[in-house]
Amino acid sequence: MNKNINVAVYDTHGNPADVLRVESRPWPTPGTGEAVVKMRAAPINPADLNQIEGKYPLRPELPATPGFEGAGVVVDLSANVANVAVGDLVILPHNVGTWRNAVVVKAEDLVVVPAGIEPVHAAMLKINPMTAWRLLHDYVDLRKGDWLIQNAANSAAGRAVIQIAHELGYKTVNVVRRAELIDELRTEGGDVVLVDGENLCDEVKGATGGAPIRLGLNAIGGESALRLANCLAPGSTLVTFGAMSLHPLKIPNGLLIFKDLRFRGIWINKWYDNATKEQRMEAFRQLFEMAKRGLLKTKVEKAYPLSEAKVAVAHAAQGKRGGKIILEFGD
Repeated sequence: MNKNINVAVYDTHGNPADVLRVESRPWPTPGTGEAVVKMRAAPINPADLNQIEGKYPLRPELPATPGFEGAGVVVDLSANVANVAVGDLVILPHNVGTWRNAVVVKAEDLVVVPAGIEPVHAAMLKINPMTAWRLLHDYVDLRKGDWLIQNAANSAAGRAVIQIAHELGYKTVNVVRRAELIDELRTEGGDVVLVDGENLCDEVKGATGGAPIRLGLNAIGGESALRLANCLAPGSTLVTFGAMSLHPLKIPNGLLIFKDLRFRGIWINKWYDNATKEQRMEAFRQLFEMAKRGLLKTKVEKAYPLSEAKVAVAHAAQGKRGGKIILEFGD
């Protein structure tokens, strides 16, 4: 086995392509209750870039290694570990920094992935599909046939919402910015796909037959979020989980007074921190079952080796991508 590993590191906050570097470190050794995981894949998520830029609530001590998400194979264990075994494919916790060839982790924090799920898909189940699962379960008691509406429907989280909602029998109105995404998202299970614009409410009413929409999912903020809120039925809930536009959500008084809308938010890292192990595993079991059937496969535009981390983060920062940028570490 290699005596050294490569690790992505930044010493200061700034543009990820400028401040990120890759350095060599000794191969990790497990302490009591720990496992060494050889990484297989780690995505580059917006939160990763925001953390390197210094714009994210979680700020590790510098120098730091990025990577909230990833999957790998257990290659070494301390003697007293029983919940994982050498050879297990596992999902990493969000506080270890996954952009490295291998990492030592508390074994109790690892989630073992069942057979039948490829490492690259396992690496991307923890944030976007889990966010989608929570969005569809924690805010409004939806039943089969009920409608929900979301913006940024072509994002990784948006596609997960489409796939999970379709599986659960909910109907989705999916708002995008580019017409060329309509057929693609319809094929993935989106019931209605519309291009965002000033006439969105009328188009939604026409497409849904005026059905009440009780749940809105906002990943953009600004005017897009307001248009979503205006599509909701009285007493409904808009949940914000992203701010792609970087513009605040300004809520007109009338939406509170006359429509009695609820405005909520979710940060999946905080959900993980507050959930019991049983709650986390129950949700993972559901996601694993769907993943084993070929659902929840996050689209990948390009994979890079860790040695090209600077190029990879520059690519990930570009708009209008067709999928995730990921780091792959080989077998």
